[in-house]
Amino acid sequence: MERIGQRQDVRPISYTQTVLRLTGTFLDEITHDIPSQNWGEAEWRREFELYKAIGMDTVVIIRAGYQDKCIFPAKSVPGLLPVKHDLGRMFLDLAEENGLDLYWGTFDSGSHWYRRTWWKEVDLNKAFIDEVVERYGDSPAFKGWYLCHETSKNDSHIIELFRHIGGHCKQAKDLPVLISPFPQGSKQFAGGDVFTLEESLDHWDRIFDETSDVVDICAFQDGQIQYRELPAFLDGVKALGEKHDITIWSNVETFDRDMPIKFPPADWRYLELKMDAATRTAEKIITFEFAHFMSPYSCYPAARNLFRRYCEAHGISFQEVVNDRPL
Repeated sequence: MERIGQRQDVRPISYTQTVLRLTGTFLDEITHDIPSQNWGEAEWRREFELYKAIGMDTVVIIRAGYQDKCIFPAKSVPGLLPVKHDLGRMFLDLAEENGLDLYWGTFDSGSHWYRRTWWKEVDLNKAFIDEVVERYGDSPAFKGWYLCHETSKNDSHIIELFRHIGGHCKQAKDLPVLISPFPQGSKQFAGGDVFTLEESLDHWDRIFDETSDVVDICAFQDGQIQYRELPAFLDGVKALGEKHDITIWSNVETFDRDMPIKFPPADWRYLELKMDAATRTAEKIITFEFAHFMSPYSCYPAARNLFRRYCEAHGISFQEVVNDRPL
């Protein structure tokens, strides 16, 4: 059976006349597998002002807690490391100042959710979600939830997790729920269990069928499959969204999975291809993750160059939107 990454009947990618801009980004301040930039409020304010200047309207906290780390001093999860700075409040306030919608990411224990103890993940998240709503629920910028348990297929109790955690999000504060899963493709699973297009779509047809009442928006990641496979995969995802009444966005990754290091900013030539493919099927393009991999203020110099190429392609004046004055 042919697998994603081995199929020859892929359609060529061609450019559209008008490619959607990036209008949202994840925020990763747990810094699970990317480096900390050690930004304070001044750096983040400059970053959020840039988002507004280039037409972004959405930020998504990818996870507000992971293992023993958290972006605010949560009392609902035992065993956390001490938290001195409330980044959750800062992100909400900066989003409000700049007219951005913020989607709040849930908690990832890093262990329970893909084991038989999955119900402990649900219980942790219910308490965590309740505390988040109590602390931040009155913020005008709080416009949605993000379920941080990312998966590629129908296993690891993902349906139960989506149903229980997503359902509790809606009970606690009834707002749209976003997920960002990924295809089981050859870039990430080379030599392993790589899915065919049909297998991937079958898995997600079953997941959506069981969770469409608690999941409103799906933004698939795009970095795990080969570039030529993207159009067919995204077409299939769009059809599933229409079938199950789930809004389809696209998470166009701005980091590079092609290089042997983990992870540099993407090559503009291939990011442009991915954005073009997403434009054909998605209502909105978001990215993981602008601050590290595309911001002119990133710790990666190549990110500034990537942003310059993006500005050139979308008619944005780099000089007008970039603030190089000392903070």
